[in-house]
Amino acid sequence: MGIGGIGIWQLLIILLIVVMLFGTKKLRNIGSDLGGALKGFKSAMKDNESNQDSSNEV
Repeated sequence: MGIGGIGIWQLLIILLIVVMLFGTKKLRNIGSDLGGALKGFKSAMKDNESNQDSSNEV
């Protein structure tokens, strides 16, 4: 049993179908875009925290 009653073979078949539909290049682009968005979000949160800390000190 895998995640939520789905076995490893079902997950592999789903992955194969997704790769066949979108292609590896498209999936790679989606992954890099998602990674860039997360990186930007984390840096914005860090900047926001540092701005709040500096405003509390003054």
